[in-house]
Amino acid sequence: MKKIGFLSFGHWTPSPQSQARSAADVLLQSIDLAVAAEELGADGAYFRVHHFARQLASPFPLLAAVGAKTSRIEIGTAVIDMRYENPMYMIEDAGAADLIAGGRLQLGISRGSPEQVIDGWRHFGYQPGEGQSDADMGRRHTEIFLELLRGEGFAQPNPRPMFPNPPGLLRLEPLSEGLRERIWWGAGSNATAVWAAKLGMNLQSSTLKSDETGEAFHIQQAAQIRAYRAAWKEAGHTREPRVSVSRSIFALVDDRDRAYFGNGQEEDQIGFIDERTRAIFGRSYAAEPDRLIEQLKTDEAIAEADTLLLTVPNQLGVAYNAHVIESILTHIAPAMGWR
Repeated sequence: MKKIGFLSFGHWTPSPQSQARSAADVLLQSIDLAVAAEELGADGAYFRVHHFARQLASPFPLLAAVGAKTSRIEIGTAVIDMRYENPMYMIEDAGAADLIAGGRLQLGISRGSPEQVIDGWRHFGYQPGEGQSDADMGRRHTEIFLELLRGEGFAQPNPRPMFPNPPGLLRLEPLSEGLRERIWWGAGSNATAVWAAKLGMNLQSSTLKSDETGEAFHIQQAAQIRAYRAAWKEAGHTREPRVSVSRSIFALVDDRDRAYFGNGQEEDQIGFIDERTRAIFGRSYAAEPDRLIEQLKTDEAIAEADTLLLTVPNQLGVAYNAHVIESILTHIAPAMGWR
């Protein structure tokens, strides 16, 4: 069995060819797609966070709205860039969204990726410490966030408060019990996957990672997952970790599918996400169901993961994206043993 969800980057553009022409379109359609995915039997609705872009940005209002409109489906991010985040404010936002959703939040966080503007986190009031990089800063924000999620008091109460206080030091509220075990780290390398395991975070691995061996993307990603699980075991955590991978997968079952994705890219791509980091971008899958099933059987990383996130072309609209999800659940998942 494998959990299957969707991942939306939340693109919008005023182009008449887009079904999402404004930020309002994207937000409202994201809620509608999550509702539709739950009705279809999907397991998760996940959203990417990008700043300074015509994409989804502040995730918590959306996550809270989706939580209020659904009852079963997991609700998550993949990922929030921690270089931009105030860990204390994030505790309050995440706690509120998780309580509204009844404990269904699966919060994916990371150090982030190259953004639309130069050092965008500086505009949010953050700057790396002496001798630190922006990645170090993002990981430090993460460590503070994880520590606060323990729910222990740390702030000295005012002796003359506006409202009565409980005894002892105060913590941030609202705190959602259990959320600490539902934090995921988006790892772009083997080393950061191992770091996430040591801190007790679940693992999210997307469609790109550092090209560390020159092998095919799915082989490198599978090795990353195995390194993560080994580090988790070595750290002595008592629960089983969760691991997700993201993929662009399209079952070509009608003329629309063939028109949109019939000439898809079937090879991994090599590029640079910054001037120093050579990255490998995983291939997309688009084929008739029988052929698609055979292709997916060879993907070692999908086999290693317990959760599969389907990246969806959100600008094609809710109805078409629901069709994409339903096609995978109906034609592919049973044959792959995921259902």
